[in-house]
Amino acid sequence: MLSKNLLEFLSDLKENNYKEWFHENKPRYQKLKKEFEQFVAHAIADIAQFDKSVQNLEPKHCTFRINRDIRFSKDKSPYKTNFGAYIVPGGKKSGNAGYYIHIEPGSCFLAGGIYAPPTDRLKAVRTEIYENIEEFKKIISDSTFTKHYPNLYNEGMLKTAPKGFPKDFEDIDLLKYKHYIASKNVDDSIVVSDKFIGEVRNTFKAAYPLNMFINEGINYHLGIDN
Repeated sequence: MLSKNLLEFLSDLKENNYKEWFHENKPRYQKLKKEFEQFVAHAIADIAQFDKSVQNLEPKHCTFRINRDIRFSKDKSPYKTNFGAYIVPGGKKSGNAGYYIHIEPGSCFLAGGIYAPPTDRLKAVRTEIYENIEEFKKIISDSTFTKHYPNLYNEGMLKTAPKGFPKDFEDIDLLKYKHYIASKNVDDSIVVSDKFIGEVRNTFKAAYPLNMFINEGINYHLGIDN
C-alpha cells in the first residue's frame, strides 16, 4: 500500500524543485522510493498471474529515475514530480507494450499499451492491425476493456493515412495513432488506500489482450524471437 507521505513528498517537491531542497530531503525520498518499489514488486507478481512475460522482472527493471534529463528542455527543473513504473516484458527500455503506473498528486493514472514507439515498431503495430482488423476491434470494444479504457489515447493522430497503407481502408482511422495506449485516471484517495493494488490488477488485466496483440505483432513483423 502506498502512503499519503508519498503524495505529500511529491507535492512538496513540486513547490521546491531545486537541488538544495532535494538534498536536504533525500532521506525522506529514499524511504518513499523503497515504498514505491515494494508496491511495484507486488504489482509485478499480480500481473504475472495473467501475463507470464513479466514474471522475472524486478522493480529496478521497471521504475524510472526521479532526475529529469534537462539537456534539451527549456524547463530546467532538475526533478520529476511523479513516481513512475513501466512493467513490460524485457524491462522499461525494451520497446514493448506494457503496463504503466504514474503517481502524481492530482494526476495519477494507469495505462496499458505502447507509447511513442520508434518508426519500425509503429509500422509493425499498424501492419498487425491492418492485417487483423477484426481481432483488434474486438479487443478495444470488449466490455471489460472499455470499462477501464473508454478510448485510445489520440494525441498527435495523423490527419491522413500513414505511408504504405491504402487511404480507402474502411478502418483507416485506427491506423492514424502515433501511440497505441489506453489510460485510466485514478483518484488520489484510491491510490493511498488498500483498494489500489486491486485497481492496478483489474485495470491491467483488461489491458493484457491489447499488449499481447501489439507485442506479438512487433515480434512477427520485425522477426524478433522470444
